[in-house]
Amino acid sequence: MKAAGRSARTRLRDRVAASDPGLLRLTAGLRTVGAIALTLGVLAVFGVDVKHLVAGAMAAMVATFAIREKEPGPQAVTLALGLPVALASVSLSTLLASWVVVGDAFFVVLIFSAVFVRRFGDRGTALGLIGFQVYFVSLFVGGKVSGLPGLWAAVAVAFASSAVVRFGVVPATPARILGLLRQAFRARLAQLIATQIELLDAGPDDIDKTLERLREGTARLHETALLIQSRLDEGTPDASTARLVQRRIADAEIAAERLGLLLLTARSAERADTLTLHLPGAPAPAVGHSPAPGEATELLRRDLTALRTLVLRPPAEARGTALSHLRNRLLGYRDEENLPEATAAVQDVFRGVGETARAVMGLRIALDGPQDESDDSPATARSREELDAEDAAIDAGEEAAEKEEPTGLRRPTTRAAVQVAVGSSLAIVGGEFLSSQRWYWAVLTCWIVFINTASTGEILVKGYRRLLGTVLGVVAGIVLAGLVGNHTWTAFGLVLVLIFAMFYTAPLSYTLMSFFVTAMLGLLYTLLHTYSMSVLLLRVEETALGAACGIVAAALVLPIRTDRRTNDLLGTVLERLTDVTEGAVDQLSGGPEADLLDTARELDQALGDLRAATQPLTHPITPLRARRDTAQYVVALLETCAYHARSLAATAELLPTHPSIAADPRLRGAVRRTVRNIEAIAAHVADENAGTQVETGPSIASLLEPDAAGVPRYGRITGRVLRHLERLDEAVVGLARPLGVSVGAPQR
Repeated sequence: MKAAGRSARTRLRDRVAASDPGLLRLTAGLRTVGAIALTLGVLAVFGVDVKHLVAGAMAAMVATFAIREKEPGPQAVTLALGLPVALASVSLSTLLASWVVVGDAFFVVLIFSAVFVRRFGDRGTALGLIGFQVYFVSLFVGGKVSGLPGLWAAVAVAFASSAVVRFGVVPATPARILGLLRQAFRARLAQLIATQIELLDAGPDDIDKTLERLREGTARLHETALLIQSRLDEGTPDASTARLVQRRIADAEIAAERLGLLLLTARSAERADTLTLHLPGAPAPAVGHSPAPGEATELLRRDLTALRTLVLRPPAEARGTALSHLRNRLLGYRDEENLPEATAAVQDVFRGVGETARAVMGLRIALDGPQDESDDSPATARSREELDAEDAAIDAGEEAAEKEEPTGLRRPTTRAAVQVAVGSSLAIVGGEFLSSQRWYWAVLTCWIVFINTASTGEILVKGYRRLLGTVLGVVAGIVLAGLVGNHTWTAFGLVLVLIFAMFYTAPLSYTLMSFFVTAMLGLLYTLLHTYSMSVLLLRVEETALGAACGIVAAALVLPIRTDRRTNDLLGTVLERLTDVTEGAVDQLSGGPEADLLDTARELDQALGDLRAATQPLTHPITPLRARRDTAQYVVALLETCAYHARSLAATAELLPTHPSIAADPRLRGAVRRTVRNIEAIAAHVADENAGTQVETGPSIASLLEPDAAGVPRYGRITGRVLRHLERLDEAVVGLARPLGVSVGAPQR
């Protein structure tokens, strides 16, 4: 019974870890709700009125979500600096309330300054956010000069409560978050392998759903790998450990994605590549009832289940003959003599299982330390030796590397500050016409639609989502306000629930977040005895006005068009793609070692930025269907390119220590055309009149053909590299058509 209970708890923990990597959303929700609850409790003890309870609750929320630093020390400093900023802001808001013109002018200056100071990093962003939001809090509760001491006390209690909850009740050190992200990576890796098992038995009727889950699982695993990458510097004790974890995470991610492609290839009469995985709506390959005869299928199912067990089993349970036998059997597939009798495609799947098992063992050693070696088979012992040699090479490389010191703070332009100041000015004027008392809702919406947006299209989509969430939230607010009535603490309890939901869903859906915010505000108006249908309808009107003012400002004041931004980001992606591909092939050709994994992650980050920037083009409501299809197609092809580039980088990283990988100078010639094509596309994106042309030809494919006697011209690893280069070349040529680059025969 105890074992069953522990197993159920483990499964639940893995599901939670997979759905919320690092428990970042849960932590944000609990911290905010905890800070508000503690603030309300302290203020209630002193018998303050409802107005100051609401002000304290909102200030606690601001003090909690504004802090963005990852380490406790900087967080404490920012929180300490935020208190005087908040006190000054609430004081000025209250003092200027009766001076309408002066107050409005100061509010615009404050908004400009709050955006402008983002150039000073997370601390500047946090202090600017605190200054603006606390000013808004005073307007919301209708602060008076006579009540300033009470507001100061409420704000001070809010900041103190936020500190207690952040550092005492819900602490989250970088090391702990990184540990939770590692757990999430394992859980998502296990989920992806489970989907691959489903792929074995998927028939023509359910292959589409299985492939969709495979796409989603691969994307979720990649998302977690990027989150881990962003936390390595703060969450690991030294650079060597960070580098080791980065390497093992990359190995496991690439091996798992490649295993899925090999399974798909074994099921299909056609070759599968990442376009099948990444392109939404791509037709499923023609499949049979099994990838191989029944015996081989059963072996694959058994081995994939064993692989999933190795991923999930805790370190304390990873010792013993049963698990050692599973590990030894899977690693044995890395030796040709241990492969079962099957077609070449199915044997490739077994090889992929062996390589994934090696990546899982390396991940286990990097995350959990040395493992029991008493039951190692010769194949397992060789894998350990390879991993140890790679670890030693990583340590040596870190000691020899020169650390780059930061050259200064990033200096973004003041464009966003000017835009939001102009938009807010319009919102103030328009809001005053709608309501002289609640005009600030339009300003708040204008401010919010500019946060984390960089183009007119992004602002348009965000404004639409906020308006939709607000309309739905008004309906919910009406219902909740009617249910709560005059029960103050019941209303506060529901407010806490809605705030938790707001922070938990914020990274997933901006519309949902806006819904919960508006529903919460309906309850707050009830508490302040200012609730009415007209107030909630005014909220919708002010929101629509604020979104419209933001869009107008973005379109007319120093605008950055969506096309221009996406072209800039596309150029960055192509530049990073060239860096990774050239660096990997140069190293595989015998060139000097390079920091390829960091370069590959820079490519992933650039691609993520491009994917986010194309959302206005790919949104379901866009009327430009042709542009939407083109944007989706280009991003899908770039994801294909990124996968093959990552695979090349991971293989090149193994070169110094892996006994079966040797430098092959002929590879350098195989990549030249691909690099020229990437550069030609980048030149066309930068200047449509550049007159560049993409070359085609059989050079890479011909290198894969066996010689006249049927013997492959290259070894298995070199052949794998060439296949990645060939598919990368095909994807790059595929980019030419939607981007308007001409395609021609090879130049002589």
